[in-house]
Amino acid sequence: MASRGRRPIRPQGGFGAAPEPKSGVPASMIKSARQSGQLNLSGRSLTSVPDTVWRINIDVPEEGKTVSMDGGDDRWWEQTDLTKLILASNWLTGVSEDISNLPALTVLDVHDNRLESLPQALGSLQNLQKLDVSRNKLTEVPLCITRLQNLRSLQLEHNQLASLPQEIGALMFLEQLDISNNQLTTVPVSIGHLSHVMRLNISNNKIASLPPEIGCMNGLRELDATHNELSGLPQEVGTLIHLERLYLRHNRLTYLPVLTDCSNLKELHVGNNQISAITAEHISHLPAISILDLRDNKLSSLPDEIVQLQSLERLDVTNNDLAGLPNVLGTVTTLKSIVVDGNPMKTIRRDIVMRGTQEIKKYLRSRIEEPVNIPEGTRNGVQSSEGQSGVIGAGGQGVDAHEVCQMKNLDFSNKKCSKIPEEVIKLAVKGEVTSVNLSKNSFTQLPEGLMLISDFLKELNLGFNKLTSLHTDIGLYFKLTTLDLRNNMLSDLPSDMASLKGLREIYLSFNRFTVFPAVLYDLPKLEIVFANDNKIETIDAAGLKKLSDLATLDLQNNNIGNVPPELGLCTQLKSLQLMGNAFRIPRPQILAKGTLALLEHLRGRIAE
Repeated sequence: MASRGRRPIRPQGGFGAAPEPKSGVPASMIKSARQSGQLNLSGRSLTSVPDTVWRINIDVPEEGKTVSMDGGDDRWWEQTDLTKLILASNWLTGVSEDISNLPALTVLDVHDNRLESLPQALGSLQNLQKLDVSRNKLTEVPLCITRLQNLRSLQLEHNQLASLPQEIGALMFLEQLDISNNQLTTVPVSIGHLSHVMRLNISNNKIASLPPEIGCMNGLRELDATHNELSGLPQEVGTLIHLERLYLRHNRLTYLPVLTDCSNLKELHVGNNQISAITAEHISHLPAISILDLRDNKLSSLPDEIVQLQSLERLDVTNNDLAGLPNVLGTVTTLKSIVVDGNPMKTIRRDIVMRGTQEIKKYLRSRIEEPVNIPEGTRNGVQSSEGQSGVIGAGGQGVDAHEVCQMKNLDFSNKKCSKIPEEVIKLAVKGEVTSVNLSKNSFTQLPEGLMLISDFLKELNLGFNKLTSLHTDIGLYFKLTTLDLRNNMLSDLPSDMASLKGLREIYLSFNRFTVFPAVLYDLPKLEIVFANDNKIETIDAAGLKKLSDLATLDLQNNNIGNVPPELGLCTQLKSLQLMGNAFRIPRPQILAKGTLALLEHLRGRIAE
């Protein structure tokens, strides 16, 4: 028999959990925050922050209002003050002045909301070390932020800031400042007072110049000023002695100041500017450079002194006015990648350029007529080849032991072989070779023994062989950056190649492909693809769009019957070759105008 008039029992103290407050924040989260000092309310569609959050350090918790009868050990009176509050990815339009009730906060994250202003009480949080107010609608930086004397990290990116206050220089202990993706046109001179900042990101603004005071930021290790309107740099940038990475791409620079004291600089990215010269003086002050990005400028030559860059690993001079490269560049043993596409090369044949970095270096070395002036006993930090000379192998299958051990390059091309001699493999393992040339042989499969150097191998040339398929083991060569498979009988690539996440260049010319290999769409760093002279019938624009680094694509002399207009959205392409196919649109006159005009034409057809 059902009872009538009985009230439901409300859980008390030790008998059960307290009900959720009307604020929408579960009581269990508030209770846990009192114990841990951390509260994460991100992604909860909040339009305002419940009062229970602002009063978490003040109000007596629910469990403190009743006496526990189960002997529990909830010591509510020993609660921890809130030190970390995350309110990210909500719909907040404001933050209450009651935030002053949380003086112990060290981290406040309100990014990805709809904030147009911040409370003045924010300035009272003197323990705050990290403040993230990125991806909001702030139009100015409130002065209350400049009173946060212990702030270490300040993220203001993706707002609508038109200026920064001079008072920003008061944040003496700031170590990271991100003001990217705003509407800034200037940077205040007081930024020079931020001598502890290690990472400064001012990219994607409208900044036309930097103040000389930036040279006082002695702690700076990374400066990103990409996508601005800089027409020049103050000489004082060259005094940043701890600077390791400098990003200046997509500006209006016509020259680069000599970075006199930047001896620790490892990466210099100045692509997409209007720089006409890199001089010997520039080079002499950059001994630690490993990545030199000079693409899309107006360089007509490079100085021979580039051989002094003893740590250079990657050189990108895409889309300049270079007729050639310094021959001494071929002796830089640390150099693993040279990207020269889009230059009017006259001294280096196109077929050599297509073969990749090691072939370019080998060609340059062959043109050196006089010894290169390198410190005695070393060559780019590698001990001299004494004791490492001689030919290993016999019967026309020998290789230069010096080149293998010192240059880490195994040239076993044009031997008319179907296997690699064991002694050559042993030498390659000993030398930890990073580049192997097996072209112009009779290999019908991935050679046995090659797996023994897979941990080192970065460049592999299997062109001009008799491959009808590629073994799935190719997916285990994780460090590959360049793969040459030209002039074989391939019609497909194994899906296992998806593991080659560092692959930048692949050459598939003169094979039997009827479709563009789908596995290539899974290679995020792919920059150069030559698939000309096959039987490819279609173009997958959506797949190519995923390859954000793809700069060169050659699909000439295939059976392509239609060029999708969506291909025009692949704006990352700098060189697109489509001549010699079956399609009638775009017309040859459009193709002849070059890549940029072709892409623009295709985009115009999307609306049609």
